[in-house]
Amino acid sequence: MKDASAQAEGAAPVSPQTFRDAMSHVAGAVHIVATARDGAPAGFTATAVAAVSDQPPMMLVCANADSETTATILETGNFSINTLAFEDAALAEIFAGRTGVRGAARFEAERWGVLATGAPALERALVTFDCRVVSAGVAATHRLIVGEVVAVREGLRRRALVYRERAFQGT
Repeated sequence: MKDASAQAEGAAPVSPQTFRDAMSHVAGAVHIVATARDGAPAGFTATAVAAVSDQPPMMLVCANADSETTATILETGNFSINTLAFEDAALAEIFAGRTGVRGAARFEAERWGVLATGAPALERALVTFDCRVVSAGVAATHRLIVGEVVAVREGLRRRALVYRERAFQGT
């Protein structure tokens, strides 16, 4: 039997659509990644978020390299990761850009505070991670932003919002 790398040689590359279809089966927690520059908040909905380390605590966010919010995160050097509850599906849609609401207007739908780094914190988040950027590599169309967690704010325990099969669902 050939090993996986040998089998892959000569095989047709996986198309973007095939990859998206396959990834639609993988459930991901839904977060709003946010930052602020000169008092103007910016943010986006993300499922590509992961813990990197607990010593020191670090989180990874995969962000579209062409996003204005990504540029702002890299300029400010900070960001928050706000994990959403099932009841926050409408907010996830706003920050995903599906409602036509843009820029700082996205933050008007809910109450937000400010963390030690200056990043916005969704008051009703299940948990919020306050992060300082420690690295930001590039992979294809995205920036792989690693942040050291400088503070954590836990909210009420509620059903989490996940994204699977191209829809928001609760767990």
